[in-house]
Amino acid sequence: MSKCVRLCSMVPLFLLLGLVPLAFAGGHNYGQALTKSILFFEAQRSGFLPSTQRVQWRGHSGLNDGKANGVNLVGGYYDAGDNVKFGLPMAFTVTMMSWSIIEYGNQMASSGELGHAIDAVKWGTDYLIKAHPEPNVLYGEVGDGNTDHYCWQRPEDMTTSRQAYRIDPSRPGSDLAGETAAAMAAASIVFRRYNPSYANKLMTHAYQLFEFANKYRGKYDSSITVAQKYYRSVSGYADELLWAAAWMYKATNNQYYLNYLGNNGDALGGTGWAMTEFGWDVKYAGVQTLVAKFLMAGKAGGHTQVFGKYQEKAEFFMCSCLGKSSHNVQKTPGGLIFRQRWNNLQFVTSASFLLTIYSDYLSSAGKTLKCSSGSVSPSELLSFAKSQVDYILGDNPRATSYMVGYGSNYPRQVHHRASSIVSIKVNPSFVSCRGGYATWFSRKASDPNLLTGAIVGGPDAYDNFADQRDNYEQTEPATYNNAPLLGILARLNGGHSGYNQLLPVELPALKPIAAKPKPAPQAKVTPVPASSSTPIAIEQKKTSSWISNGKTYYRYSTIVTNKSSKTVKNLKISVSKLYGPLWGLTKNGDSYIFPAWIKSLPAGKSIEFVYIHSASPADVSISSYTLA
Repeated sequence: MSKCVRLCSMVPLFLLLGLVPLAFAGGHNYGQALTKSILFFEAQRSGFLPSTQRVQWRGHSGLNDGKANGVNLVGGYYDAGDNVKFGLPMAFTVTMMSWSIIEYGNQMASSGELGHAIDAVKWGTDYLIKAHPEPNVLYGEVGDGNTDHYCWQRPEDMTTSRQAYRIDPSRPGSDLAGETAAAMAAASIVFRRYNPSYANKLMTHAYQLFEFANKYRGKYDSSITVAQKYYRSVSGYADELLWAAAWMYKATNNQYYLNYLGNNGDALGGTGWAMTEFGWDVKYAGVQTLVAKFLMAGKAGGHTQVFGKYQEKAEFFMCSCLGKSSHNVQKTPGGLIFRQRWNNLQFVTSASFLLTIYSDYLSSAGKTLKCSSGSVSPSELLSFAKSQVDYILGDNPRATSYMVGYGSNYPRQVHHRASSIVSIKVNPSFVSCRGGYATWFSRKASDPNLLTGAIVGGPDAYDNFADQRDNYEQTEPATYNNAPLLGILARLNGGHSGYNQLLPVELPALKPIAAKPKPAPQAKVTPVPASSSTPIAIEQKKTSSWISNGKTYYRYSTIVTNKSSKTVKNLKISVSKLYGPLWGLTKNGDSYIFPAWIKSLPAGKSIEFVYIHSASPADVSISSYTLA
């Protein structure tokens, strides 16, 4: 029997009301957004910063990490706006950055960002190698969230505990070890061409970590209890064991790992859990997507039937995101996937990544997505993923970019210690534990350092957002928010490139210097001539307005009239600069078409659709049509 957790129980209000999911204008510079999103990882670096460091307001930090435990744990990433290094989300971040490169490294190379992306992966894997000093020992945390959160200090000044915490056979953590094995294996694929010896080293660690995770089973937060308040393993470790096996197979083609997926799919939940979320804790949707790829690529062998069950659950996830399943994800009125108030955008970027790659898998296989409401084309999956990215970049009811430094209206008071305190290079005066709260945390002013590229937690269930430093649920960024976004932005910026995504990856040669990002390619659409002879007329008018929570909302009515003497069929309407719900048309890819109850528009007849948002009228135009 299929199982559902968390989001499956939520029935979004807007679906009950019958609102049509939104589409937004696509005029974003995805190349620029990609550049910025990678740059964010340099601001999160711990340890000795290299001479190539581009985020100049940061300095060296955490230089004694691991010393008290007799091990070198210098390096790695701070997970979010604090100064703790948490192993589980860091490893997931590395896995997702690697997956982004594996799928879309060619597109990253075309914009000159592949080298920077690989550097970001290696900064993480270099640390993970240090954190795994023995086959059955893995350090999963440096620092203590409780003492760290008591202080507001930049990393360069921190005086909090740097105690390190580990798992071993007597204190196991299969979820942590499994995710770290996945990270090592995925990264080895990235480095196979550029640094073969390093790739082999990563695989040595991956083999050991997978065996450790599988042999000594247990939840890591039962061993590293200080992590429970911050990164509790709610889903347990079964998903990470399958996730690690999938990446081990992808990296090695070793039949043992394929058999592991086939023989343990039922027992470990890979064929049973129907998910509506994917992230650092719950990996099932990611496993199911990878296994579906193996199946479509003809690699299932004797496990075809079991892998088909994995694929069914993968497609359940895709359909639920699209709103075409028996259990659909909740969305905000503005069309954003909504899972929880605290750092909701982590689920948006990870889901959008799976939708993007699955769209390309289906295209390569010549297949469509099968949902309970009918078949869905691969382009519709990609279009929805694009709508989520566009929302993040500013196409939303607030017209706010949730990527710091992108656009003109973005968060200025980010919940982030390093960015909110003056750079040590500008003012080297020591910032004390509690003094940082009094002087910097409480400032009602923009951060002195721009945390370029950071994806913050994002808006609530009603598209509301408060740009305040103490609003950690909405203004705190995280590395795992950005990691999946790298791949989506590269895909949207560089297009598909025309290769079969089911075949083994072949990454391009690295360029020594990043080229200036190319502007996002614009779709080639033959416009309908704007003249008095055009047979279709469009008339818009504002029919009402009201004020809610200090904001003025407008209802617009749009009349589309067939002025010709023939019947209009196959009408496609483009609607851009739309920041609210629309009724009366059906969404179809990047355009709108007739609603289900209208097949054509006879001569002299009109149709009406309406929309509501707090802005000027949307741009409405005719994309294409036929006359019969």
